[in-house]
Amino acid sequence: MAEYRLLIKTSAAKELEAVGTKADRQRIVERMQALAAMPRPHGSEKLAGYADRYRVRQGRYRIIYLIDDGHREVTIFKVGHRKDIYR
Repeated sequence: MAEYRLLIKTSAAKELEAVGTKADRQRIVERMQALAAMPRPHGSEKLAGYADRYRVRQGRYRIIYLIDDGHREVTIFKVGHRKDIYR
């Protein structure tokens, strides 16, 4: 199976830089890179109210992303702590 291209919005990159510790950031980046190989991993959930947006957990943090199967792209929209991500 061919990999998807991973795109990260500028705002999501800034949110990633604001994540607490370097270890947390590394785990989040690894999880984001894994989305390119498997955009719908076990544990990912479709967001209510959207046709193509999903979320995946990484510890206390969440990654909100969009899957475009036609162009084979995964776009990361938001990265943040679980208490703040849905606001």
